[in-house]
Amino acid sequence: MNKLKNSLLLTIAFIVIAPLSIAAQNSNISFSKAADSDQLQWGNCPDFMPESCEIAVLQGDPTKPNADVFFKMQGNSSVPNHWHHSAERMVLVSGEMQVNYKGQKPAVIETNMYAYGPPEKPHSASCLSDEPCVLFIAFNKPVDAFLAE
Repeated sequence: MNKLKNSLLLTIAFIVIAPLSIAAQNSNISFSKAADSDQLQWGNCPDFMPESCEIAVLQGDPTKPNADVFFKMQGNSSVPNHWHHSAERMVLVSGEMQVNYKGQKPAVIETNMYAYGPPEKPHSASCLSDEPCVLFIAFNKPVDAFLAE
């Protein structure tokens, strides 16, 4: 009976204490980053993109699957027709953007709107606003971009 009681107490202790321990270990992890944060490290886009285009890695390794980035382009600028191996799950953080996927009608994305871009489908984009367009993009494959013909 004592063994059963001790086993039950250990099980209850594990169920209660383990989540608290995990939460304490993760309490120093920052899960939020603003597009205008000084902590972001902005880098250049591929050569075929406009000079003003920048990318900041938010999470993950862009050479591996499941990286998240901010993609920024200046207002009233365009990105040429290109494609990615990965699908893109996107949320526009600022500005207003028109996206043109091959074989589909152009779509205008406004701030806070979600958009999905299928893998390997050529597309172009234009920042319609005077302010920069900042797009959050979650990639399920390594981050890449290729000029489409």
